[in-house]
Amino acid sequence: MADSATHALRPLRPDDLNRVVEIDHRSAGRPRRVFFEKRLEAALADPERFVAVAAGRADGAADTADGFAIARVQAGEFGDEYAVAILDVIGVDPDVRGKGLDQMLIDGVDKFVAKLGVREVRIQAAWSEQDMIGFFAAAGFSLAPRQVLERSTARDFDV
Repeated sequence: MADSATHALRPLRPDDLNRVVEIDHRSAGRPRRVFFEKRLEAALADPERFVAVAAGRADGAADTADGFAIARVQAGEFGDEYAVAILDVIGVDPDVRGKGLDQMLIDGVDKFVAKLGVREVRIQAAWSEQDMIGFFAAAGFSLAPRQVLERSTARDFDV
């Protein structure tokens, strides 16, 4: 089991970028380097609006991030009276999944956003991704009272 004996929660660092991209690529099946470059840059530049954590090996070896999570803080969105955190991305190296790193990361995000006065963390998942929904349900998330609506812009416009 991954715990404080094998891994430690720490802030995500610029030198974690390659490892984050690798973990995400192995999980998502496609590289998203530009997304992570921008998100990590924003998180490091504005620690009041972003939380970026890593689950690093406690032995301190180089290139040790085995998992990561990035959340952004939003205030006043959709009429909310308080700030909420949106969990943008979470990833754990497939080789060490099932050892508790995912829960360590979510708990770490909770801890850091609570220090910023945030009372709630939100995540979006596709209804068809039942494994992901099950994972988040097991981590303590529940259905929100809001529905996400979307509208395609792939149509002709009379301008």
